[in-house]
Order: sequence, then structure tokens, then C-alpha cells
Amino acid sequence: MVKLTAIQLTSTPNVAANLSEIEQQLSKLAFSENHLVVLPECCLFFGGKDAEQLALAKETYSDNALVKQLSTLAKKYAVNLVAGSIPLYQPDSDKFTNSSCAFLSCGEQIAQYDKIHLFDVNVDDNEKSYRESRYTQAGNNLVTANMNQVNVGLTVCYDLRFPELYRQLTTLGAQIITVPSAFTQVTGKAHWETLLRTRAIENQVYIVAAGQQGQHENGRETWGHSMIISPWGEILACRAERQGSISVDVCLTEISKIRTAIPVAEHNRFTTTLK
Repeated sequence: MVKLTAIQLTSTPNVAANLSEIEQQLSKLAFSENHLVVLPECCLFFGGKDAEQLALAKETYSDNALVKQLSTLAKKYAVNLVAGSIPLYQPDSDKFTNSSCAFLSCGEQIAQYDKIHLFDVNVDDNEKSYRESRYTQAGNNLVTANMNQVNVGLTVCYDLRFPELYRQLTTLGAQIITVPSAFTQVTGKAHWETLLRTRAIENQVYIVAAGQQGQHENGRETWGHSMIISPWGEILACRAERQGSISVDVCLTEISKIRTAIPVAEHNRFTTTLK
């Protein structure tokens, strides 16, 4: 049995305040021997200017401060933690990667996934245009993390629109795929639930999607609706609004039952690669 939790936040450009809110949410969770907790995208800094994220990444680069603070929380609350995403500075490009870091309950960091698909789009909201690539360096590697004998595939937000990534993570053995996100209110209302349930059904995996929600300091509005979804596509838990958490206990044998009954991986005649 594995306990899955998604924490929903309305993060600010204040790292200390965000850490305090995350700790408050973690402190409310019931202890479980095998507990996977997922935080949203940009969990430690959101709602400011992208240039400020770059400045934060540079400021914390030398001592790895953001990673250390999240590691401390994982150890203190004895949870396997997928820490949404944080900006990690890359000196060669003078940009940062939007990185999802995975920690065991002892505080050890065992994986880092750098967001592959960057959000360079036009959206009919108050922001109008998003150009994540201006300050963010795209990743190039697929990442899974073995967390207490559970194989977890890592993705971030806009990755959700690219089914090939999820198929490859499943091929690598993912049983659970995490989706820390900051979906806009416009795109979230239109596509969020449909995409999450589709990725779960296609790959016969559990999906844990933790979102940013509400209006942020720079006026950006995020959709929230954090969800945990079964390999059959059922919504096991959802938190539509406000900060807080959702948790469910799942049995991973459900995955093998579904994959045996409908062996889509065996029947699939297509292969894809990262270009």
C-alpha cells in the first residue's frame, strides 16, 4: 500500500513564506510508512517576474540552498517528496532549469528532472503571452526515481500535452507519474482534467498532479484542481480551490491487473524518441 498526496499552493515571490506554508501543510498529514507527497510547479517562487527567478537561481547556486531546504522538510516529516519544481542556475547558458527534485524520506535527493517542454504560448488571459524559454533552459533527459520500491516518473506542467513523454516513462517502468503544475485558469478549465485522465488511461499508471491555484501577486491566475487519478482514469481525489492537500491510499497491484486485462503496451506498434 502506498499513500499518495498532492499539496496545492498559492505561492508567492517570497521563498521563506512558501517554505512556511509547505511545512504547515506537511505537518497536517497523517504519518504513513510509504508516503509520496508532490508539490506544485514553482513551489518556492511564483507570481514574480521571470528575471527574478533567474536572480534567485543565481543567488542560491553556490550553496544549493533551495534543494537543502526541501531535503530538510522531506526528512523532518518522513515523506518521499517530489518537490514540484525550483529554478536551478546553469552557468553555461546563464539560464535556469525548471527542475523537479525527488527526495527520499531520509532527506537524500535521488533524482532531478529538468522540464523538457517549455511554455512558449499565447493564452487569452490577463498575461496574454508566455515565453518560458527566455530565462529557462530546457532539459533533455527522461527521469524515473525508485522511491521505496515504487517507480515514479517525473514530469512538469506543460509536459502533460506530450503523450510520447508519458509513454516513454511507462516503458522505463513508471507506476506513478507526477505532474507538478501551474496551469493557467484558461487552459486548466479547458484541458486539465481531460489531459490528466487521458495520460493515466493511456499508460495505466497512477497520476499525482499538484497545482498552483488562485490569483498571484503579478496578476497571474492558476487553475488548481489538484488531482490523484487511477490507472483506470478515475479521479480518486480532487482539490478544486484554495491551498491544502488531498491524499489517497492505493495498491499498486491494481496496475498489473489492468495491464494484464488490457495489454496496450504489448499491443502498441509505435515507438518514439526524444529529438
